[in-house]
Amino acid sequence: MSSRGSLIGLTFCTCYLASYLMNKYVLSVLKFTYPTLFQGWQTFIGGLLLHVSWKLGWVEINSSLRSDVLTWLPASILFVGKIYAGSRALSRLAVPVFLILHNAAEVIICGYQKCFWKEKTSPVKICSALFLLAAAGCLPFNDSQFDPDGYFWAVIHLFCVGAYKILRKFQKPSALSDIDQQYLNYIFSVAFLAFAAHPTGDLFSVLDFPFLYFYRFHGSCCASGFLGFFLMFTTVKLKSLLAPGQCAAWIFFAQVVTAGLSVLLFDVTLTSPIVGCLLLGGLGEALLVFSERKGS
Repeated sequence: MSSRGSLIGLTFCTCYLASYLMNKYVLSVLKFTYPTLFQGWQTFIGGLLLHVSWKLGWVEINSSLRSDVLTWLPASILFVGKIYAGSRALSRLAVPVFLILHNAAEVIICGYQKCFWKEKTSPVKICSALFLLAAAGCLPFNDSQFDPDGYFWAVIHLFCVGAYKILRKFQKPSALSDIDQQYLNYIFSVAFLAFAAHPTGDLFSVLDFPFLYFYRFHGSCCASGFLGFFLMFTTVKLKSLLAPGQCAAWIFFAQVVTAGLSVLLFDVTLTSPIVGCLLLGGLGEALLVFSERKGS
């Protein structure tokens, strides 16, 4: 691996760690549980920074995106679903638990490829999917901090993540790059979440938020918006510079570091059964990385 690839990988890990921990802090410690506003703010900042980067010539965005909006619309709807449900789930679940459930989306992708695309799946990838499924399935029965709503939204999140990735692979090649896709996701998300803020009750409920006028809250929200953009940007760079196997390895490393530090920073009760589930999920992810590296 080149020094440039290593630098991008380390930058990605830093953004991944900081973004997850900052979001967890805002959602769980400050208890800012208004997902239409929180995710609307993040996507607004992401879209604004991406638009400015485009105008400054730092990134390239297809200027004729309007013709591809309808084609990409189902993916943008799933994108909103995964960030909204993910925000609801992360506010109630420990970070390691959330990551294991998030990774279970690979089971959906693997199953779809096997049943509908009739793709040949390696035994290692099948074992990986089985381990991830077992870990996710056992978590609710062994979690001493079990939260029904948290798990409900985590399941919605993982289904949206799986469907989003499937849709990206299913669509015929088009002029849309990863940056173009994310730009459309940002635009649709801001519009949809702004419209949904009133029906969900978040628009007026937020007035009762105790830290609404505190600088700590303002600074955390600003940081989460910028970190979300940098995480997206470094993820795109990582995938463009490195092979799929190397990308999977960096993502796995970032998740392990994030999960480990979150246990030290937030209130997490680790029992022997829950640790076993986390290790089983980690083994599933490690096998997935191995299959990706072998395939590449």
